[in-house]
Amino acid sequence: MIAEKVHAIWCRELQRDDISADDDFFSLGGQSVIMARIQGAFLEELDVEVPVDQMFLNPTVASISAYIASLDAAAP
Repeated sequence: MIAEKVHAIWCRELQRDDISADDDFFSLGGQSVIMARIQGAFLEELDVEVPVDQMFLNPTVASISAYIASLDAAAP
């Protein structure tokens, strides 16, 4: 479920429909302005704040989705 939402956000913000779970954000043309929009979408649509460093450490739909899922698992 999280991965589907993350994928939809990435497709919308990167204006592409051919993104796979393992495509690298930066290889897809991602840059700081798009990253900021994606962070805003994560906050608005998933109710989760993803720090910039995590966006760099997790530059794929699969890895950032796993990071977001881990936040839910860690919540009390």
